Amino acid sequence: MFTGLIEEVGTISKIEQKGSGLTLSIKCKNVMSDLSIDDSISVNGACQTVIAVHSEEFRVDSVRETLMKTTLGSLKVGDAINLERALQLSDRLGGHIVQGHVDCVGHVHEIKTVSGGGWELWITFPDQYKKYVVPVGSICINGVSLTVARIHNNTCMLAIIPHTLAVTTIGKLTVNAQVNIEFDILAKYVENMVALKQQTSSAYDSLMDQPNL
Repeated sequence: MFTGLIEEVGTISKIEQKGSGLTLSIKCKNVMSDLSIDDSISVNGACQTVIAVHSEEFRVDSVRETLMKTTLGSLKVGDAINLERALQLSDRLGGHIVQGHVDCVGHVHEIKTVSGGGWELWITFPDQYKKYVVPVGSICINGVSLTVARIHNNTCMLAIIPHTLAVTTIGKLTVNAQVNIEFDILAKYVENMVALKQQTSSAYDSLMDQPNL
C-alpha cells in the first residue's frame, strides 16, 4: 500500500533479461535507509518486491505480466524513476490509497505551461476506464498521487504545481510519452458492489416471475 507521495527520484543503473522478465537495478539514496529484501516498493507506480540491496542500489524482478501492463519494459539505463516505499500504519495519508497495481498505460496528450510555472497536463487513457475518473477525484500517474481537474471524453487534465514538477519525473514528461495509470480503488469497490446488488436483484425478480408449481 502506498500514498502516491514520491520519496525520491532514482535512476536505472542496469537492466538484465531474466527469462520472460527483467531484473532492474536502481540507484538511489533516501529510500535505502531501511530498505530490505522482500520489501515492497513503488517503481513508477508499479509495486515491486526488493530482491537485493547493495549500498546505494537495489534490484527488483519485473515479471512478464508487469511488463505487459506497465511502462517498466520500456525503461532504459539512465532513466529517472519515481520511488516510494510501502506505507507504514503510523504515517500520514497525504496522497490517496494507492496499491501499486497499474490498471493501464496512458499517453500524454497535451502539456500547457501556466502562470507561476505549473502545468496543465492532459492524459489520455482507454475508454473502458472513463467510469473511474471524476472531477476532483484521485488518480495515480507514474506513482504520483494527483487530482483530476477536468475531463473530456477519455482524456483528463491534471493541474501540476511547480513543486511536483521539481521532485518527481512528471516534469520530464513530453507529449505522446507513455505513463502508468492506477485509478482509485474505492471506485472499483463501489462498481463491484453495485454490480453484485443488481445481479442479486435480477435473480430475485426472475424467481418471483416464475409461475407457482
